[in-house]
Amino acid sequence: MKVIANIFRILIGLVFIFSGFVKGVDPLGSAYKFTDYFNAFGMGWMNFSALFLSFAQSLLECIIGICLFLNVRTKWAAWGALLFMSVFTPLTLILAIKNPVTDCGCFGDAWILTNWETFWKNVVLLVLALVVFFYRNRFRSIFNFLEQITLTAGSILFIFVIEVHCYRHLPILDFRPYAIGANISEGMAVPEGAPHDEYRMTLTYKNRQTGELKDFDESNYPWQDTLNWEFHSSDQKLIREGYKAPIHDFVIEHPQYGTITEELLQSEEYVLLAVSYNLNKASATGQEELNRLAAYAQQKGYRFYGLTASLQEDIRKHSEKYNIPYEFCATDEIQLKTIIRSNPGLVVLKKGTVIGKWGNRDIPAVDGIGEKDLLAYCLTEQQQHAGRNLVYLLVFLYLALLFAYLAKKYKRMTK
Repeated sequence: MKVIANIFRILIGLVFIFSGFVKGVDPLGSAYKFTDYFNAFGMGWMNFSALFLSFAQSLLECIIGICLFLNVRTKWAAWGALLFMSVFTPLTLILAIKNPVTDCGCFGDAWILTNWETFWKNVVLLVLALVVFFYRNRFRSIFNFLEQITLTAGSILFIFVIEVHCYRHLPILDFRPYAIGANISEGMAVPEGAPHDEYRMTLTYKNRQTGELKDFDESNYPWQDTLNWEFHSSDQKLIREGYKAPIHDFVIEHPQYGTITEELLQSEEYVLLAVSYNLNKASATGQEELNRLAAYAQQKGYRFYGLTASLQEDIRKHSEKYNIPYEFCATDEIQLKTIIRSNPGLVVLKKGTVIGKWGNRDIPAVDGIGEKDLLAYCLTEQQQHAGRNLVYLLVFLYLALLFAYLAKKYKRMTK
């Protein structure tokens, strides 16, 4: 049984590490999900805490997972895993039954599960967590007390630094359908023969003589018996979901020309989009660079638009405040939050393909682009970004060395 308990400990550890990490690299996305939950349950007054809870949840999940996986501070980690699963298992059952939010967000955007899939996953993890909890006093770590404290503190610092970096800039791993290199048109396409949503229609008719209300379906409703029955109401219920494209509800509405989505996605020229889901919450950082880029785009003959879900009055005030030289188009707020985790942010398209994305702190300077081709500049920026992420590769190398040390120490102890 001890072997089984250790296997369960490692499995739970891996799941918690994965769950915490994919949320940690996208703290704003997790904050948006907390806001969705609060609004769905009538707890909008809790929205102020969404970002804090996003940081805290991913950090705790990662630390619990690392401790369980490495058999470090295992008693504490077993308590943490059990408390997590004891809270989230009944919560996900409520979500599965009521379905106020279609995606629980337990694995961020890396792995989308339905609410029922999430519930049964949590049931399994709860069982594993119970086994680990009851055997928590029998696990023996090969690390001494000082090594365990060092590993725990180092892991906390590592995860927190990643969270802060991804919050201040953009996620170092982008699992969304608007990631650099993704083609938006392809993401909107529905494959031929893909299943469609299936609905059940209920038609309620009222008996003219007795006043009785009776339900029918489309196959037996009394459409010919108008003397005895009159239509009262109808109800439509989704019984089976069909294929849903990764990108849906993405529409760009120009204030004068109407829908220009396809026009921009098929454009042979570069299209620059300043994305701000809510102008009232937009940061002033990067706005001057966006204005200069708009002038640069006009000089080069490129399209430059702002995308927002804000009201026209808010657009007018914002434009006057920052002397904005470009037009704003209307786009769904959820799509804008999905496109880029920054407010504002910049996205560059070429024939519908995302070739560049920058958060408000990293908006490129016109002087830096110079006379370079915009595609070449974007590719160079991506290479430099990959270079900045070398620090994370070094941390993972450190972890690999740690595992090597662990194996060597275990071998020495077994001699």
